[in-house]
Amino acid sequence: RSRNGLYEPLLQENEREAVADLLQFLENRTETNFFEGDPLRALSTLAFSDNVDLQRSAALAFAEITEKDVKAVDRDTLEPVLFLLQSHDVEVQRAASAALGNLAVNTDNKLLIVKLGGLEPLIRQMLSPNVEVQCNAVGCITNLATHDENKTKIAKSGALVPLTRLARSKDMRVQRNATGALLNMTHSDENRQQLVNAGAIPVLVSLLSSPDTDVQYYCTTALSNIAVDSANRKKLAQTEPKLVNALIGLMDSTSLKVQCQAALALRNLASDERYQLEIVRSRGLTPLLRLLQSTFLPLILSSVACIRNISIHPLNESPIIDAGFLDPLIDLLAYEENEEIQCHAISTLRNLAASSERNKKAIVEAGAVERVCSLVLNVPLSVQSEMTACVAVLALSDDLKPRLLQLGALYVLIPLTDSQSVEVQGNSAAAIGNLSSKIQSYQPFIS
Repeated sequence: RSRNGLYEPLLQENEREAVADLLQFLENRTETNFFEGDPLRALSTLAFSDNVDLQRSAALAFAEITEKDVKAVDRDTLEPVLFLLQSHDVEVQRAASAALGNLAVNTDNKLLIVKLGGLEPLIRQMLSPNVEVQCNAVGCITNLATHDENKTKIAKSGALVPLTRLARSKDMRVQRNATGALLNMTHSDENRQQLVNAGAIPVLVSLLSSPDTDVQYYCTTALSNIAVDSANRKKLAQTEPKLVNALIGLMDSTSLKVQCQAALALRNLASDERYQLEIVRSRGLTPLLRLLQSTFLPLILSSVACIRNISIHPLNESPIIDAGFLDPLIDLLAYEENEEIQCHAISTLRNLAASSERNKKAIVEAGAVERVCSLVLNVPLSVQSEMTACVAVLALSDDLKPRLLQLGALYVLIPLTDSQSVEVQGNSAAAIGNLSSKIQSYQPFIS
């Protein structure tokens, strides 16, 4: 008997049995675990068949099952799905990538999918002309990219160029998945560099004007992360002249998370002098002031961190004061729920006092010293350090020294020279030294 005579009918019989078994298992799906034993054998038989209709049935069954039941699975479950992913049939591709995307929600599965070579067929599917296939493949890569161990592998796999291209898709689901995946790739220096090399910056900037708030959020956050690196800020400054205006516009978004990320992106850009000036020139202070006066902690934190960086530039000191920032900044000194907000607020006041007598006087007249004196002995060390540094700067003004002494600055500074923090000790001693320099009467220091 010929080999074919034995083999072919057996395989077809096998497939017939698998179809019958699968139908029975699907009828009792609530009690069936499809990821092991006979149910998995039936699915695998259909998946590895040469018959496209049977492959479709297997792929659709995998997609349907994994939509409702996601758990850590082993190689025996993933291999038939990955095999189906390499089919030339669009329906099989679509359902298999949907199943894989569902399984990729589980942390263990994320690692195993990449380990078993899942990236290569997913990249091929991203290049498919079929939007559904694109959407599922990108969605799966987005899920895989949330695991830190996968990020570098994805960055080096060749996925970033097609992801960047699909971020411009006319289909909003594809665009959303692609920008989400790009965002997931911005959490390490090396991957950010790969992303920049793949041409992602102009795409991310252009999508800041997307009508979809999720896309706006992903792109704003990705650009914020990219702007952490000084080389990238330089590149952004050279190639993206509309970036600052776009981010300032997003601080007026209807979405709180977009507003928040826009302020954080501006904060990171404002690590550089050119951006510190550009944000003020582009009328960024008004929306920042509004966010600063919000009742929502993340908005307050992102805006006060941004204004702190902007206030570093001497040319920005007066515009910030004239825009009405002093009172809200002084109010934030007492924001006990968040030490970081207190630190940013007092550090901004110190920056604003740095280079002008007029500004020092405005800060004192706004009540900053009274607020510092009432708070400084009971705030965390990091805030104490910033507060004493601010008083030391204000105490450089000969005209203001009598006023600072009158407000009781000395009474809080003296005990702080005995602080457990060397910084607080040093700043307090410097402030006392500045207060005592060129003063007409030393009475306050000896009484």
